[in-house]
Amino acid sequence: MFTHRQTRRLSKQGLTLLLASASVCVVAAREGLAERSPHAPDAHAQPAAADPSRTPRKEGLRTVTRLPETQPAESPLAACENQDGVDWTEAPEEDAGHFWTVGSLRVVPYGAFWSDVVYATERTNTGPFTLWVFSEEEQGEPAFAADARRSRFGLNVVGPRFDFLGSAASKGRVEVDFFGSFVTENRAGVLLRHVYWEVENNAFRFLVGQTWDVVSPRIPEMVNYSGAWNAGDIGFRRAQVRLERFFTVSPECRWIVQASINQDVVTDFPADPGVRREAAGWPVVEGRVACKLSAGGAEHDAIELGVSGHIGETGFDFLTPGPPPLSLPAEDDGRFLTWSANADVRIPFNPRVGFQGEFFTGSNLSAFLGGIGQGVCPCARLPIRSTGGWAEVWVCWNRLLHSHFGYGVDDPLDGDFLFGRSYNQVIFGNLLCDVTDNLTVGFEVSSWKTLFRETRAGVIPANQLIATAPGEAVVLDFMLKYGF
Repeated sequence: MFTHRQTRRLSKQGLTLLLASASVCVVAAREGLAERSPHAPDAHAQPAAADPSRTPRKEGLRTVTRLPETQPAESPLAACENQDGVDWTEAPEEDAGHFWTVGSLRVVPYGAFWSDVVYATERTNTGPFTLWVFSEEEQGEPAFAADARRSRFGLNVVGPRFDFLGSAASKGRVEVDFFGSFVTENRAGVLLRHVYWEVENNAFRFLVGQTWDVVSPRIPEMVNYSGAWNAGDIGFRRAQVRLERFFTVSPECRWIVQASINQDVVTDFPADPGVRREAAGWPVVEGRVACKLSAGGAEHDAIELGVSGHIGETGFDFLTPGPPPLSLPAEDDGRFLTWSANADVRIPFNPRVGFQGEFFTGSNLSAFLGGIGQGVCPCARLPIRSTGGWAEVWVCWNRLLHSHFGYGVDDPLDGDFLFGRSYNQVIFGNLLCDVTDNLTVGFEVSSWKTLFRETRAGVIPANQLIATAPGEAVVLDFMLKYGF
């Protein structure tokens, strides 16, 4: 068992390794691109140059990219080339055989019947997927779950082009799964994932509605439904108004600039009757700048480096005095800054092997699934700062089998809170098999460790203290997905 200080040291070493690996990968990949003539034919390259608007977005277990107007001929390693590409559940917008026509609109249904069987050596939050591990003093027993609520269904709507906007295409999307509020697991509620309208061409994209955050757009390829949220991967979905611009410097270099104003989502103290959550008087502002480098414009060869950040406020009315030992008085219109500074990278070495990862640091990140779900300390009424990230290597063994191996960590600053979760990490590896174009099965082994902090011993009654023994669990997750 590691001591708290040793675990902190491991956390810092893990982040140092993440950044060092990214630096080495960038150098190696750049040398590989330099050795390749941009005009020389590549046996695995896509025949058409990538659209600069193919900006990645988080989507389930996959990183979504824009689908081209026409699908190129499939290369011998097409499954590997798309490993970090098209979402498992997103339907092609130009599917000539499967759509409805409503006036001038083309409506394309898509979805996935998606189930998991999960076993954990110690009970985790939430059970069907893992965000962190409960203290072994509190919930040290093993747990089993069989769940189908990650099944999701949606519609892509393709509208007319706008000539006055440079022949920009208009589109819409709505998607739901079944992780909404529920009484029991077999009486699931519907959860709205995406609903938005957008217009885009090769130079810009404008979007209104709910979808993924601009910041930290990548996601580790895990079987676990929530990926590495609260363990190094930040960013979620919220209502927004977004503008993106694309600049093609050369066939091998493109710049992407993204900005959005977003709904202020407040997640702390959801069950505390003495606290009323409220949105601030201004939106959360997000932005990202990224550079995409590729050999001859081939999408599967593209190296992408991005930096992003956000700033905003969360608000609370503290209707009653706070918890001991500080017992702060009631307070109206408390405002707490939320911000982050982030970096993301994706480096495919070849169609079979690649690297991706993210780094973040910030404060009051619970609404972005950082700080291990803790944004504001309830005792001190201070925003909680946190630093973390994740790194992953993917390997495509052949046309059917591919694997992902990675590490993630979220490390809140101890001095910002009196009690709570102080450290969370995950190490994972999986094997996925694309049995057919529609059927995918996968198995994942992940090791989770969560540490806890309690500074109020001797100041408040012992029965009010939280458990501080670490939570450690090995999670086995089998997944089956049938998409259409």
